[in-house]
Amino acid sequence: MRSELEDLIYDWNRDGRAARADYRAVELDDETLRDGLQSPSVRNPPLAVKKRLLQLMDQLGIDSADIGLPGASPQARETIVALAKETTTLRTLKPNCAVRTHPDDVRGAIEASVAAGVPIECCAFIGSSPIRRFAEDWSLDTMLRSVETSVTTLVKAGLPVMFVTEDTTRADPETLRTLYDVAIGAGAKRICVSDTTGHATPEGVRNLLTFVRDDVVRGRAVKVDYHGHNDRGLGTINGLTATALADRVHGCALGIGERVGNTSMDQLLVNLRLWGLIDRDLTPLTEYVALVAEHCGVPIPPNYPAMGADAFRTGTGVHAAAVIKALRKKDRALADRVYSAVPASVLGRAQRIEVGPMSGESNVVYWLESHGFEPTRERIARLFDAAKDSDRLLTDEELAKLALP
Repeated sequence: MRSELEDLIYDWNRDGRAARADYRAVELDDETLRDGLQSPSVRNPPLAVKKRLLQLMDQLGIDSADIGLPGASPQARETIVALAKETTTLRTLKPNCAVRTHPDDVRGAIEASVAAGVPIECCAFIGSSPIRRFAEDWSLDTMLRSVETSVTTLVKAGLPVMFVTEDTTRADPETLRTLYDVAIGAGAKRICVSDTTGHATPEGVRNLLTFVRDDVVRGRAVKVDYHGHNDRGLGTINGLTATALADRVHGCALGIGERVGNTSMDQLLVNLRLWGLIDRDLTPLTEYVALVAEHCGVPIPPNYPAMGADAFRTGTGVHAAAVIKALRKKDRALADRVYSAVPASVLGRAQRIEVGPMSGESNVVYWLESHGFEPTRERIARLFDAAKDSDRLLTDEELAKLALP
């Protein structure tokens, strides 16, 4: 639905002179509680926090969540059981877990599903690139036997299986075709393309997924997932690119994960919403990222897109003046968009006008009025002069002290 406000914005993203990016609404899989926790810098949050995160994922319309690696330890398996049980209280979110194509992991996944009373989707993975096979001294025949045995065992146990090729974006087509065919033949209903090292560009993602669709799936009833990393800073755009061809795209809160992290789930959701591909309440994102930041020990950078402290905050005179004029019109939607591509209200946030060395008098007047002070010429001058002499934004406490005399 087009609003009057949208008529005030010419959108080159939809101009149509060049080929239009064919992003789609797809299923989403949240890897925060597995791949996200493999970051070398994070803490493992308590079980109660993990359960709350599952609830927030469900509220955000995320379809599934990876709740751990059952082969890691008995403690990991206990947590998986508890989290799988938690998903039975949710609306739509379903659990899955990561499983090496190894008997110990396969057995652990089956035991966890039985204990939870929930058919946990098993994401059975094995390295697929020539460089990985060379480092591990793996033969393709041995790999194929491992894949077939693992997938067959999981399927016979009544568990849904997604077969994951690690380092897919650096693997050769023939090896991939052979691995996927064996896994599908053994009963896997999903296959996952994984950019394990963050090697891919958007063109690489499109090329690889096109190959998987045309040369591997070939019309069979098998869904395709995409799992991306952010080593080249392309995590979000690669995830968006994957929506054109994949059925499900993976991500983590704040993009946490191995090395520099994964596709950012929050950025993915914001962009899908702005593109008009999803229409859902994104206000739970604030608590979702705050919980991960606090309990995983990952501070949110002030300039982090949409969720950072500075996302909707300005002390610059020209910018602030335009926002203030919109606010004086009692038009929050206009204030949200006049100097921002992301509407703060969509995330349950608001524009903030600050006072600092780059501010104009309108910043000072607005601050005084919004904090209950009469904007006399004397007050305005006192705050304005202090701001110009400062090397940073002044705090509310500093401004209030200056406004009191």
